[in-house]
Amino acid sequence: MSRPGEFELIARYFAPIAGPAGLGLTDDAGLLRPARGYELVVTADALVAGVHFFADDPPASIARKALAVNLSDLAAKGARPDGFVLTLALPKGWTEAWLADFAKGLAAMAEEGACPLVGGDTVSTPGPLTLSITAFGSVPAGRMVLRSGAKPGDLVLVSGTIGDGALGLKVHGPDKPDWVVKLSEAGRSHLADRYLHPRPRLALAAALQAHASAAMDISDGLVGDLAKLLAASGVGAEIDLDTVPLSDAARTAIMAAPALAELAWTGGDDYEILLTTSEGEYPAMVAAAEAAGISLARIGRVTSDSGVARFLEQGRERVFAQGSFAHF
Repeated sequence: MSRPGEFELIARYFAPIAGPAGLGLTDDAGLLRPARGYELVVTADALVAGVHFFADDPPASIARKALAVNLSDLAAKGARPDGFVLTLALPKGWTEAWLADFAKGLAAMAEEGACPLVGGDTVSTPGPLTLSITAFGSVPAGRMVLRSGAKPGDLVLVSGTIGDGALGLKVHGPDKPDWVVKLSEAGRSHLADRYLHPRPRLALAAALQAHASAAMDISDGLVGDLAKLLAASGVGAEIDLDTVPLSDAARTAIMAAPALAELAWTGGDDYEILLTTSEGEYPAMVAAAEAAGISLARIGRVTSDSGVARFLEQGRERVFAQGSFAHF
């Protein structure tokens, strides 16, 4: 059976996801209109089969992750999603069934994030499946939460739990380590799901805008991403690793293989929020997060030692050979 051409493909699978700004995906571009007094926040992420996901992952999961990681960036900036554009490079052998499931997953994440499709491009490639999403959000003028606002004396907080994504990659991957069998079925499912389906903390955006001095999402690992925030702010930090929140499944895995603690702290794919807030704003920040249904854990304090992060474990300093995932 013949497959649809580019324009039929767009009309069949992607036009139903588009919002009004997408103009029915019949034009060369979409049209976003920020409200008066608001500014646009723009973020982009590319995902490549074999690097960011397994080629045989469920297509709906691939689509959800591609959009979710962009929404996570918007959330960390305190932004409200307005729309996204998708570039999809399909390898030889793609099927309509695969594309239908991909579009279904993309539509579900777009609806959950209130972030409609506004345009993009669909091409073929001789290489692996590759997709790139650029997402747009808006914040009141001058209110975007930067990485560069942390000040000495601020508290360091993280949302949710840390390490599930990196451990979930091991659980989900084809070559499963011995410690995986020590987990319950529920524990394995939890970790794999956290890797496959990031949860952008959009409900935290307003609280960050109101109470955070700096923030970013944790995509490449807590240790490495903290270093980026500290460098942008020109400050240091002291972190108590014993207070970093872990899920029950992650704790079980680390008990079975203690060396996994370093992977939990330095591995990627958490998509939680790392933030700083002043002592005065801390109670309001925690209360707002609780009202949004998101847990926050205090894990350290910002210091004046520019670029220096000290990590303490059971009162002793710990040094990491590699701080985070790196492409290059």
